[in-house]
Amino acid sequence: MADLKGADAVDGPWRRTVRESLTGALDALGTGAYVVDEEGRILAVNYHAEHLLLRPSGELLGHDAHDLLHRNSHGEPVPRTQCAMRPAFLGRQTAQSGDVWFARGDGFVMPVRWLVTPYDIGDLGPGTLVLFHSSAHGDAPRNQPEPATAPLSELQRLALLAETTTQLTSTLDVDEALRRLVHLVVPRLADWAVIDQVTDRDEVWRTTVVHAENGLLVHREDLQGPMPPVPEESPMPLSRALRGVASTLAGPETYRRAPDAGMAVAQRRLFEATGMHSAAIAPIRGLREVLGALTLGRSERPEAFTPADLALLEDITRRAGLALDNARLYQRQRKVAETMQRHLLPQMPRLTELEMTARYLPSPDASQVGGDWYDAFTLADGNTALAIGDVVGHDLDAAAGMAQVRNMLRAYAWSQTEPPSRIVEWLDEAMTRLTDVPMATTVFARMALGDDGRWTLSWTNAGHPPPLLVTREGLTEYLTDGHGPLLGIGPRGHRCDATAVLPPESTLLLYTDGLIESPGHSLDEGLDRLRRHAAALARRSLESFADQLLERTRPADNDDDVAVLALRTPPAP
Repeated sequence: MADLKGADAVDGPWRRTVRESLTGALDALGTGAYVVDEEGRILAVNYHAEHLLLRPSGELLGHDAHDLLHRNSHGEPVPRTQCAMRPAFLGRQTAQSGDVWFARGDGFVMPVRWLVTPYDIGDLGPGTLVLFHSSAHGDAPRNQPEPATAPLSELQRLALLAETTTQLTSTLDVDEALRRLVHLVVPRLADWAVIDQVTDRDEVWRTTVVHAENGLLVHREDLQGPMPPVPEESPMPLSRALRGVASTLAGPETYRRAPDAGMAVAQRRLFEATGMHSAAIAPIRGLREVLGALTLGRSERPEAFTPADLALLEDITRRAGLALDNARLYQRQRKVAETMQRHLLPQMPRLTELEMTARYLPSPDASQVGGDWYDAFTLADGNTALAIGDVVGHDLDAAAGMAQVRNMLRAYAWSQTEPPSRIVEWLDEAMTRLTDVPMATTVFARMALGDDGRWTLSWTNAGHPPPLLVTREGLTEYLTDGHGPLLGIGPRGHRCDATAVLPPESTLLLYTDGLIESPGHSLDEGLDRLRRHAAALARRSLESFADQLLERTRPADNDDDVAVLALRTPPAP
């Protein structure tokens, strides 16, 4: 069973269309603007907001605006009860004020003046428009470091290295680690930062070219992209760094000679486009291989880099290499675990009478792999078995335990014609005696077609969220009967069965708790949200129903994985 979290889990075509329409309207505004839904999640954001907050849209969309942005002047989160915007947001009123603080992408906070007002977002429900601008002089955030105009003192160097270690080792996301690295060195050490990464296929990608302009970091995407291969014998600075040979000081004159390889041509273009008159280039080394290179450049400040600066840069890239190596290794392990879990989940059976579809979404937190699972298969008597379940834990053991429980349930269901409750009783006993799975929840059901052409569902529930039945007319009912204790919790009493006749063209939804649970919200709120959205989607095709339900319902702040199994009965004969 999952532990009781972004971005939207699924960015389907419907939401993308609405978001693009909203973004087009917001971009016409001359100030920072974003739109949130009725739960406070950001649906659309304009360019001005991205620029002021130093955050790309991908870091904003789908996140709770209050949790992500609202801070006090010390950078601490603001309780919702103390939020100046919240009364207007909840009351659907227009209000404006100033002297609140927003968290920027560089880790600093910015004082802002704001206006909130209700905003129609069509089928997405009631929305709210937030307009804001910086109330600081020159849009400078509080405590924003000024560009260095003199060499760093020994104490400042030590402080920078300590900050580098802290910042880079506190994340296991490669992109986030690189973003933090850039913010550490620009504009403190340089006007430009360039990162070239060596991929798993030994290709080189220029992933970052950033310039400091008026206290803001501007990405030069036109200078980013794939790079030529690394020459094996080239003495040019970047080529040497990408081979892990040495760190080097360079200038535009370094690349004015006839190029010895395509890498030198790319570097000449970089110096010409950026106007850098001095650069320091150092390899980023992991424990076993070279991961890339960091180039710091100066164009505005007149002083050139010195050998002392090169020594500091090497200390920074050494720490960056260890952090990136750990992050890459962790993401590889995560991908292996996630791939294994996906392959363990079954393909849906081909049924002529019933429509059926399933979805599995991993946790948005790359540190977790869950034990959520679903199953559907045809029994020996021709009926259809359905199951949904959740094994306790967020790790590889949970994923492995999920496979054990699912396979045992399949074996019992296929070989025995007992009611679902009896099958689950056997499963509970076998799980306790034959596996290391501590606890799990499940709903196990059978679908049978009666002589009158109506479909009957028989099920038992072992501590799992109740199935949801949605009629074609949008009436909803949680199937709360047949409930019993979790699997693996100790002395087992008698489990019970429940039965229901499913109306024609109705939709049966089995799901795991990641779809309804959200920190700070009750389970009843999650169930009510699921019910309302499922009713609104009752006449969508089953595939669209599943996609849109996940997109609309999964909480943005829930870090659990989600499994969904949806089934639709045919029209009346």
